[in-house]
Order: sequence, then C-alpha cells, then structure tokens
Amino acid sequence: MRVSRAVLVAVAGVLAATASAVGLLAASGNGPYPFETLRGARAEIWGRGLYRYDTVFAAAGSRATDLVALLLGLPLLAVSAVGYRRGSRRSGLLLLGALGYVLYVYAGCALGAVAHNRLSLLYAAVFSAALYAFVLLFASFPAEELHTLFPAVTPRRGPAALMLASGVGLLAVWGVPLLTAALTGAAPPGLGPYTTEFTMVLDLAVIVPAAFLAGTLILRRRPLGYLLALSLLVLEILPAPLIIAQTAAQLLAGVRFTVPEVLGPMGGFVLLAGASAAVLVSLLRATGRADGRSAGRDPER
Repeated sequence: MRVSRAVLVAVAGVLAATASAVGLLAASGNGPYPFETLRGARAEIWGRGLYRYDTVFAAAGSRATDLVALLLGLPLLAVSAVGYRRGSRRSGLLLLGALGYVLYVYAGCALGAVAHNRLSLLYAAVFSAALYAFVLLFASFPAEELHTLFPAVTPRRGPAALMLASGVGLLAVWGVPLLTAALTGAAPPGLGPYTTEFTMVLDLAVIVPAAFLAGTLILRRRPLGYLLALSLLVLEILPAPLIIAQTAAQLLAGVRFTVPEVLGPMGGFVLLAGASAAVLVSLLRATGRADGRSAGRDPER
C-alpha cells in the first residue's frame, strides 16, 4: 500500500504538470470567433491552443489555472510528498490537502469544466490517480492516531467556524443562481456553450457537505473533523492566487468586468485564503508533538 500511494502521487503530479505545461504552451489556431449556443445566446470561442473549443472567458481562466498549478499546487504536492516519505505526519496532512487540490482541478477538467480536447484522456488519468491516492492517504490515518495528532488542546472554534462559514458561503454563491435558473427556466449566468456548470455542481455536491461535516465534527471534538478540514484548507487557500491570475488573464484576453466584479471576488477569496492559512498553521502546530514522537519512523508502518 505504501508503494501504491507513492506511485499514485507521482503519476498524478507528473501527468498534471504535463497537462498544465501543454495548456500554457500550445498556441496554434486562428484566434477568437463568435458562436451561437443551443440556447440562442452568443459566445466568443477562444480558437487557439489546447482550449480552442472553450470560450474566451473559460480558456483564459484555464490557462491561469495551469500557471497556478505549476507554480504553487504541484510544488506543494512534491514537497509534502517528500516530507511524508521521510516520516513527517505534518507533511502527510499537507499532502492530503495538495492531493485534494489536484483532485478538484482535474476532476473538473475530466468531467466537463473544459471542452473535450486532446488531453481529455490525460485528465482522466490524473483524476483517477489523485482520487485513489487521496483515499489511500486519508485511510492511512487510523482513528487511534487521530487522537494523538489532534489532542484536546487543538483549536476548535476557529476551524469549526471557518468550515461552517465556507459551506454557507458556497451554498449561497452557487445555490442561488442554480435555484433561480431552475425557477425561471433560464440558463445559469456564464453557461455559454456548455451543458452544465460543473464547478457549481461539484462544490454543492461535495465541498459544501464536506465543510459542514468537518465543522460539525470539530465542534463535537471528533478528530476526524480536523482531518477532513485539512483536506479542504489547501483548496480554500489556493483560489486566492488563482482568482487573481484568472482575472488578469481574462482582462488581457479582452473580457470586460466592472470594478465590483473584479474587486468583489478578489477581496472575498483573499479573506478566505488568509483565514484558511491561519487555521492551517494552527492545526499543523497542534500536531507538532505527535510529529516529534514519530520522527525517524516510517509513517507507513
């Protein structure tokens, strides 16, 4: 099982880096062109490189996602994997978060967040490798060890409040547009030529319940809640640089935003990232004693 986890993490990292590099470097094509969707709306298609069949908005955002993955997400995956291999349980917790980030990004690519392209099979491979690496790593923290990793002095109110607030925020941000669309029969904002808003569905179906469950378990002093929270915190930190990079890329691509549309999401995600980083640091500090006792031991044994 130890070898299987290491191989899956390596496969996910290498393939994700390949996909991100291709997404950034591929540039062939004739440029943007107008397109009428099945709903009769007008969309601007990117027309270049790997994301040639995506809208200008989505393609520019995907290229920014590739950049953030290469500069932040995948280096964190590599560093935490090496630290965990050397016996650090803290690194194992960071690795869980990094895998959650890779899983989230490439589940989206594989299941419809971007239009089908030449790397769709590669997306599926990254999705699969990250998914099973995440499951195996999560399961490698037995219940009795969680009580040692997260003793009674582990901060409770702050992490629980952040998880519950995150769940409520996502529920409002994504739930309201989908509910409005369901009641009016109109498409959700920004749907363009796509068949569904995959990010909205993934967040509502997976991330929101996970955040609520983590917050509730932490309030009830269940160590499993902390493990679940740590699997989400990296995913709540990286959207801040991601939304900044995406907005910059979209502006450079000619997408028009109002000032509130630029500053509102940026401010919200920066605040969320700051709070998540503070909680992450506090939880990792709380695991310090357990990490010290396990120093020099193989965490897989």
